[in-house]
Amino acid sequence: MGTVDTGRALDDREASAGERASADATRGGGGSPAAATRADGDAAVRSGPPAWLLGVGPLVLLAGLLFALFRVGPLGLFDEAFPPLEELTVERIWFPEPGQMRIAVVNGGPEPVTIAQIAVDDAVWSHELDGDRTVGRLERRVITLPYPWVEGEPHGVQVITSTGITFDASVDVATTAPAIGARYLGAFALLGVYVGVLPVLLGLLWLPFLRRVERRWVDFFLALTMGLLLFLGVDALLEAFEVAGDVPGAFQGTGLILMGALSAPLALTALGRSRRSADGTAAPWQLAFLVALAIGLHNLGEGLAIGSAYASGAIALGAFLVVGFLVHNTTEGLAIVAPLARERTPIGRLVLLGLLAGVPTILGAWIGGFSRSPIATTLFLAIGAGAVAQVVLELARSFGRRAQRGLTAPLNAAGILLGMAIMYATGLLVTG
Repeated sequence: MGTVDTGRALDDREASAGERASADATRGGGGSPAAATRADGDAAVRSGPPAWLLGVGPLVLLAGLLFALFRVGPLGLFDEAFPPLEELTVERIWFPEPGQMRIAVVNGGPEPVTIAQIAVDDAVWSHELDGDRTVGRLERRVITLPYPWVEGEPHGVQVITSTGITFDASVDVATTAPAIGARYLGAFALLGVYVGVLPVLLGLLWLPFLRRVERRWVDFFLALTMGLLLFLGVDALLEAFEVAGDVPGAFQGTGLILMGALSAPLALTALGRSRRSADGTAAPWQLAFLVALAIGLHNLGEGLAIGSAYASGAIALGAFLVVGFLVHNTTEGLAIVAPLARERTPIGRLVLLGLLAGVPTILGAWIGGFSRSPIATTLFLAIGAGAVAQVVLELARSFGRRAQRGLTAPLNAAGILLGMAIMYATGLLVTG
């Protein structure tokens, strides 16, 4: 009897030891048999080749495939049978001083282009380049030539390549290009102040009025703000597509628009994620900041267009044009303060919001006036359009929380339509 009990006790102790060993193995493997299996798999992965080598391997094979395609593949046969495809974009024509013309060209095509001759008004002229005559892909050259241009008259230019292909461009009004100096820096800055800074600061003066009206009228002016921004955003996007037509093909104007329009909403969303209220909407101060930032990005693109147009003599800087921009951009100040109608905001913060929205106009005027670039103009216009779109979405979320019946209420719907109508009517004044 005692022998049987002793044997049974030994079996029980061995079983308990086995269970403990199983439990220890389970805990070491992550708490489950599946975790133990994963641990074994991870160990097997770590024992293989380094991860970076596995990631680089396909790229090396791709490079070898491309090399074989161009060196021994069918592409070489076509290169021998057909002439090269040339593409040259005349980016800018300007007149730095009387009797001198400069032409900036960019090679946006797949093949190098050799510049052979330059013809102005149907006559070939001697010229100099700031580099080799053969312009490689994505390279830029500035051509300088003596030419007795006439102030205020149009001129046509032809860039002739070594294969006889011509690339035509023209300038509508010949005028001396502004040079970087105190005179023109001050002139462009003053233009930006009149066009961007002062109108926005004037618009901020509507804040006391908004604080005195009823809630439904505050919602009306928020809807008005949405209408203003919708018009600005669509206008900026259309301008971006228009300017993108002057971008060299290799730089992909449509791609620039896509990247700019998407980068702004993503950046603004990341910027405001940590400061949202409990219901997921932006706080009033944050919403006003986003509105001012979006308007500032839009005004940067507007300044680029104004500066480049002034530098090329395409518009006249008269009192009528300045008054038109004053009226047009004053409504932007109203858009900034509308979210703050029920908030106590220090004057210093209001001034900073106004400067955030208006000062970029000065920077844009400088860039556009001294170095016009269709690539930069397209990108900044797209960024402005994307930023405006994000702010419109933020305002829509705010409406879902603050306004009864939201945007479908008759008064709010009327505010959106009136905002767009105001921007359209004041936009008629800035046609130059």
